[in-house]
Amino acid sequence: MFVEWRNIGLLGALLGALALGACASSSADITPTYVSPMIFQSYNCQQLAMEAQSVSSRAAVLSGAQDKQRTNDTIATTAAVVVFWPAAFLVGGDKQTAAELANMKGQMVAIEQASIAKKCNIQFQRPEPKAEEK
Repeated sequence: MFVEWRNIGLLGALLGALALGACASSSADITPTYVSPMIFQSYNCQQLAMEAQSVSSRAAVLSGAQDKQRTNDTIATTAAVVVFWPAAFLVGGDKQTAAELANMKGQMVAIEQASIAKKCNIQFQRPEPKAEEK
């Protein structure tokens, strides 16, 4: 009987580790992909400002979706580890949203670089650092 409980505990720990590894990342932890500022070289300052606004809006929507997925994955992981191990199969993250968010962040960096090169007076605001980073 001792061996059976030990195997169940080992299985639970393994499933928990797999589920945690599959969780969606926080939107704040997603790093920008490289986007060349050359894409925006033909834009004037007004066009850069409008593009920055558009990209920022889309990134905000994606950030919300990514963080919601992370919350859902955390709940499923907790259920998998504590209550019902088949719930571990519900955890999967959302790589497509994360990839698109990384691209939007990269576009924003490229727009900012293009605006600096053109000496536009566009103010780019960065998100507040997380409490543990301060």
